[in-house]
Amino acid sequence: MTQASPTAAVLIIGDEILSGRTADTNLNTLARFVTALGIDLKEARTVGDVPAQITDALNTLRAAHDYVFTTGGIGPTHDDITADCVAQAFGVPLPEHPDALAILARRYGDDFNAARRRMARIPEGGTLIANPVTDAPGFQIGNVFVMAGVPRIMTAMLEDVAPRLRTGAVVHSRTLRVTGVGEGAIAETLGAAAKAQRELSFGSYPFGAGSDGEIGTNLVVRGRDAVLVEAAVVSLSDALRERGVSATLQP
Repeated sequence: MTQASPTAAVLIIGDEILSGRTADTNLNTLARFVTALGIDLKEARTVGDVPAQITDALNTLRAAHDYVFTTGGIGPTHDDITADCVAQAFGVPLPEHPDALAILARRYGDDFNAARRRMARIPEGGTLIANPVTDAPGFQIGNVFVMAGVPRIMTAMLEDVAPRLRTGAVVHSRTLRVTGVGEGAIAETLGAAAKAQRELSFGSYPFGAGSDGEIGTNLVVRGRDAVLVEAAVVSLSDALRERGVSATLQP
């Protein structure tokens, strides 16, 4: 029996995201990262710097999924409370980690003050996630990976995270681009294809009303069996052609 692919969730933490001051890009990066490893991203949440919200969301997500990735709230300021909340969620102390302490002491030297020392606090039982950009580490505890909110730092941390994950079968995706008609013109055909191939995913992503006046939709077929995906795309294209709708397979 084929083992089910792992599932994952993302927890984005920070008042600056909810206020609109900062635009989040980490979710997209993480979605692409886990998809490439055959891990199904099933859920994403964004919470502010409120301890109860963080701990409640974390406990819910880690119980429901194989992996949880958090971003944000592990810096040196008073509102960086993610480590505190993770420790509370797991019911463990939050001591200074000797390796984290050494990394930060080397990084900052004489400027290693009390605020920066906060970043050495790691929930008991946690292991460090390397940060090749600014050195201040993230950490893993159980199935939870706690990373920085700054996109380039978070992305760099994924290099150390990847080897720790159980991978699954990669999802294959093909796209048919339909132009000149809206979604309503192809909805019935697309629905019939989805009903006939329930093991695959069929999606419609419209575009149009641009300066060139072009309208249309991208029809995306996804699945873990590449042969089935290819066959479904051919069948869908043929069905559209029979209705007088042309579709172009995208590279």
